[in-house]
Amino acid sequence: MTTKGTFPPIFANDTTRRIVHVDMDAFYASVEQRDRPELRGRPIAVGHEDGRGVVATASYEARRFGVRSAMPSRRARELCPELIFVPSRIAYYREVSAQIHDIFHRYTDVVEPLSLDEAFLDVTGNKLGLEVGTEVARRIKEDIRRELNLIASAGVSYNKFLAKIASDFRKPDGLCTIHPSRAIAFIDRLPVEALWGVGPATARPRLLRCGRSRSRFSRTFSDRRASCFTSSCAASTIVRFWPSASERASGAKRRSKPTSARPKRFERSFRPWPKSSRAACERPRSAVVR
Repeated sequence: MTTKGTFPPIFANDTTRRIVHVDMDAFYASVEQRDRPELRGRPIAVGHEDGRGVVATASYEARRFGVRSAMPSRRARELCPELIFVPSRIAYYREVSAQIHDIFHRYTDVVEPLSLDEAFLDVTGNKLGLEVGTEVARRIKEDIRRELNLIASAGVSYNKFLAKIASDFRKPDGLCTIHPSRAIAFIDRLPVEALWGVGPATARPRLLRCGRSRSRFSRTFSDRRASCFTSSCAASTIVRFWPSASERASGAKRRSKPTSARPKRFERSFRPWPKSSRAACERPRSAVVR
C-alpha cells in the first residue's frame, strides 16, 4: 500500500528510476559486537542456547563455521564449539533501526522497510539532488558507519527486484549497481537460489533437479512445467514474477519506520493462477510427467 504523494508500485519498465536496497550486515550480532568490545572478532550468535533455541543472527566469524540464521542452537554449537550465545534485545534493535532510518530520510522520504535491518529507498528525486543512485548509496553507507559504527551493504538498480539481488552480491560491506543495459546478462549468470523469493526448499531439490541451476533457465520455464517440479506452486509464482522483473519499482511509504522484525514479503499479491496451473499444482506425484 502506498500513501498520498508516492509513486505506484508497478511501472512500465521505467529504467530512469533509482532504487536502493540497504541491508545491514549481521545486524543484531553487529550491534552486540559494537556495544561489547570483548565480543569483537569472536563467533557469536544472537538467540537462546537451550534445546529448543534458534539462532536469530550469527556474526560473520560464526558463519565461517556454517552457522546461519534460523539454525537450531544445538546444531550451531556442534558446528562451532566456541560459539558465544548472546540474548536478543529486540527493543534495543528497534531503537538502532530508527537511527538508521533517520539517516535514510536525509536523502529521501520514500522509504519502504522490509524488516528492522533492511529497506528500499527511491532516490530518483533525492533531497541532495544527486543524479547517480550509487553515490547516494555510498553516502548512506558512510553515514551509517561513521555515526553508528555499523556496516551496511547496498544494491542499486531501477527496481526493487534487482536492487535486492545487488545488495546480496558483495556482502559484507558491499556496494553493487545493476545497470538497465546489463540487468538480464547479470541475472543470467546467477544461480537460481540467488533470486529473491527462491529459498533452498524450491531451488535445490526441485528446480535444480530439473536442470534449472541458472536463473536464465528459470526464465524459460512455462507456468505449467514449473508447477510439475514442485510440491506447491512456488515455481509457478517465480515464473509469473519474471515478466514483471523489469517493471517492478518500490511501492514505498513516506516516513515509514519499522516497528517489528517482520518477515520478508512482496509488496503486492500476484494475480490468481489460471485453473490449468492450479490443476497442475494439485496433480498427484504419480501423474507428474518427468
